[in-house]
Amino acid sequence: MVVEFVLGAAIVILATVALMVWLSNMTRGLPAMIMVAGVMTLAVLVLMANAAMGVGLVAGQGIDPPQFHLFYGFVALITVGIVYSYRQSLRPHRHLLYGCSGLFLMGLGIRAMLVV
Repeated sequence: MVVEFVLGAAIVILATVALMVWLSNMTRGLPAMIMVAGVMTLAVLVLMANAAMGVGLVAGQGIDPPQFHLFYGFVALITVGIVYSYRQSLRPHRHLLYGCSGLFLMGLGIRAMLVV
């Protein structure tokens, strides 16, 4: 359970770092976008590892987590898929897409940690 909490905190911290890097480098163009994309990719990988570990804990050890904790994890994974599907159609507004989705994922991570 401690490892899952640490991974959840890592998701929130990585999303926050990506937003801070984006805000500080907003006018620098492509290098800033690559840096933000790298941090957000790392955040998504941590999110997927956290979800896989949570499924393993529930299935393997029979732990019964709060229902809303599972809901927030599911919504976070679906959000990543939706943002990925909209990245080409919202290309002119990609900063807004990544900024709002980062804030949303950060909120979901905080809420999921508070529910446990």
